[in-house]
Amino acid sequence: MAAAPTWDAVYERNSVERIKRDRPPLGIRDELPALIAAGYEAMPEEDIVRLQWWGLYHDKPKIGTFMLRVKIPSGILTAAKLRAIGEVSNRYGRGDAELTTRQCIQLHWLELAELPNVFADLEAAGITSAGGCGDTVRNITGCPVSGIAADELFDSTPVVEAATEEFYGNRAWANLPRKHKYSIASCADRCNAPEINCVSLVGAINNGREGYAVQVGGGLSSVPRIARDLGVFVPKEEANEILGAVTSVWSEDLKYRMSRVKARLKFMVDDIGADGMLERVETKLGRTLERYELPPVGAHPSAHIGVHPQKDGRRYIGLPVPLGLSSGDQLIAVADLVESFGGDIRLTRQQNLIVTGVVDVDATLAALAELGLTLETNESWANSIACTGEPHCNFSVGETKERLRELLVHLESTFGDDIAELRLHLDGCPHACAQHWVGDLGFQATTGKDADGNRIGAYDIFVRGSLGPVPQVGASLFRRVASEELEAAVEGLIRGWLDERRDGETFTEFQRRVSDDELGAFAGIEPTRKRVAA
Repeated sequence: MAAAPTWDAVYERNSVERIKRDRPPLGIRDELPALIAAGYEAMPEEDIVRLQWWGLYHDKPKIGTFMLRVKIPSGILTAAKLRAIGEVSNRYGRGDAELTTRQCIQLHWLELAELPNVFADLEAAGITSAGGCGDTVRNITGCPVSGIAADELFDSTPVVEAATEEFYGNRAWANLPRKHKYSIASCADRCNAPEINCVSLVGAINNGREGYAVQVGGGLSSVPRIARDLGVFVPKEEANEILGAVTSVWSEDLKYRMSRVKARLKFMVDDIGADGMLERVETKLGRTLERYELPPVGAHPSAHIGVHPQKDGRRYIGLPVPLGLSSGDQLIAVADLVESFGGDIRLTRQQNLIVTGVVDVDATLAALAELGLTLETNESWANSIACTGEPHCNFSVGETKERLRELLVHLESTFGDDIAELRLHLDGCPHACAQHWVGDLGFQATTGKDADGNRIGAYDIFVRGSLGPVPQVGASLFRRVASEELEAAVEGLIRGWLDERRDGETFTEFQRRVSDDELGAFAGIEPTRKRVAA
């Protein structure tokens, strides 16, 4: 048996661990005046890395501007906070705002010299970016209509708030092996995607008590995993304790600090299984947890689009934000509108926006439409997701948001409302920020070659993925499809489904029923053949 790793071995192998040891990243806020005085060009690369702990990444190209990821627990915002984000976007950036799949808002074009002002303005409004990136607890996701939805099991908002208080910006949780993602919700249809988070607390009622089942080891990127259930019930009062225990047994095992490639909780769950994780967690807690079998979910995750009742008799309205793209001006205008009737704003995992507390639905819909937010659009725009991609992301190798826009426009003009429920997820790289592994169809940008050997933009197409009742990681069935051939291939797949589906059969159910060759015939592309070991 190999010897257990030591900290000396970790520091020898892992440069980021050395940075965290020598210069704790959260402390870089205090160094900003000196870094600004020296100038961006003189900024060491390790300080660029440390800025991630405050939610900052380089914009593309790396010429001096930054993207800032603002953390919004469960995507819930007051009007004042949304207005502050919009004002920061306009004042220090170029008015761009982007909704993310972790219910955050990203701002672009921020300059090093303005970062102290950016932080000050946001924090004055009660907003933080601490842990927006870096080896720490990322934004805690949840059901965006927690606390108001008429059909929720119970309100998880206090639990999310308590976790936020414990884990955001806390130096005790700012040196994890890598990024770490929590999701906490008691949504009836599990809209928050617990299947693909590192640790998820899934709302449950057990013998009349409110609490959570615990799922661990989910995640996507280049090695996708569906989370596994620990088979326990945790009362909601113990939520922070169980989050801390799971996180600690992973963080304290130096095996998962040796390599950045394997420094995620999902690899620990791969190694020791759900039973092994439970054993370690119970050892950490010093007690046995109550065993519990989580009932299966019967519905697909909701996007919460449309007009819905609240517990208090008012309404909330979920609106598509096509491609998750907004602006500082639009955020400010929405804040002003919602403040006028005492509501708030919620952001969804599908990069859309919800306004709550609505009394006069017709008047509110008309006002929102004037701001560019309308329900009079094909719902596929609300269900489909693209990552940041071009022009901002340094990892992206192809068009994302504009490419998805072109694809959706074509499909809508071809099929109309028949595609309303389709979920198309398009990513610019293997990091899978747009969750291409679990879309009805997923796309990952890559490159290919034309007949003359010239490099061209292309996409891998993923099929059979989903969350919900039968969660499954998709498979890359068509490789390096030239960008100009994408519409024809997807149109063929959808037309095959519409022509040959059985009663009530969803697109993903259809894909799982037919063979690879049949899908290839519909798409007009030869499927990628799996390699068989000799």
